[in-house]
Amino acid sequence: MQEPFDIEINDLVYSVFPEEDGIYAIFKEGVEHVKIQKDSENHWLKLDEQTELPLFVEDEEVNELGKEILLHQQE
Repeated sequence: MQEPFDIEINDLVYSVFPEEDGIYAIFKEGVEHVKIQKDSENHWLKLDEQTELPLFVEDEEVNELGKEILLHQQE
């Protein structure tokens, strides 16, 4: 399992906690903000807070978080 790491987007620091099955719990300012999962190379899905099922809605912040996660993994 991967270790947690931080990423910065627009002067905001997000803490990323990798979970099982390619799911990432994202904390913003110390509070759980969202869980995301990769759908395709450039598209990430936000997971429903209650069921953790993927929500098929376009979310720019989620895609930006996913992009930064991929960049971090390539390092």
